Amino acid sequence: MNSVIRPRRSVLYMPGANARALDKARSLNADVLILDLEDAVAPDAKALAREQVAAALRAGGYGRRECVVRINALDTPWGRDDIQAIAQAGADAVLLPKVQSAAELDALAQALDAAGAPGSLPLWAMAETPLGFLRLDAIASGHLRLAAIVVGTSDLVKDLHARHTPSRDETLLARSLAVMAARAHGLAVLDGVHLDLRDDAGLAAACKQGRDQGFDGKTLIHPNQIAAANAAFAPTEEELAAARKRLDAWLAAQAAGLGVAVVDGTLVENLHAREAERVLALAEAIARA
Repeated sequence: MNSVIRPRRSVLYMPGANARALDKARSLNADVLILDLEDAVAPDAKALAREQVAAALRAGGYGRRECVVRINALDTPWGRDDIQAIAQAGADAVLLPKVQSAAELDALAQALDAAGAPGSLPLWAMAETPLGFLRLDAIASGHLRLAAIVVGTSDLVKDLHARHTPSRDETLLARSLAVMAARAHGLAVLDGVHLDLRDDAGLAAACKQGRDQGFDGKTLIHPNQIAAANAAFAPTEEELAAARKRLDAWLAAQAAGLGVAVVDGTLVENLHAREAERVLALAEAIARA
């Protein structure tokens, strides 16, 4: 269960084979960096990417940014070598692609343990196949070290034989299942990427849609997308003012021995107070970042 509120508004994929990108990431305003050994790396560059990501992690300098390594699947020729290279390099989490069962998380944890990784190293799981989404409840509850679900809409649309549309209706059910599973089991959940780098309006709309749906943040494929995600997934001034007002009214009602409060004609109960606390805590965490 993930009880620590941590900003994950912007989650940027960085190709592990690109040393310049790994260095530039130290100055980017992203909350999370996914140092990628999988999709963004050609087969003949896997070894180089592995070495460069491990070296970058050991060198550090990423500050408050959360550094997550996306390894190759364990049944590929590269997955086990990825684990050996990064297990003790200082990653904040390890992301496993195309997870379709809780057993895969067990196998990942065992391999990390055998390679000498810290026993508390969090696991992240990508949901990006039809079977993976259908099994999300079992996956989300399948390992104590699981901390986040990352939605992969590109692979999903391909597997569904669907089409990418501006509304993203083709992935609505899958995205809803991911949010539901994450909230049921206390995990972070991150929305899929926006592929068109020239479509600023579409990116902003997709970020707002993901925030409205309940995601914690959005995965990104270019640094130019960071600002839109950071803005969309942070509480607005209006939301913060409303949260403070509701929480103050609730605390006053509690002090008076009342079970509910009324703010601007709207009932405020315990659940509203808890959500107000979460919103305010998220804003504080963003301010500290």
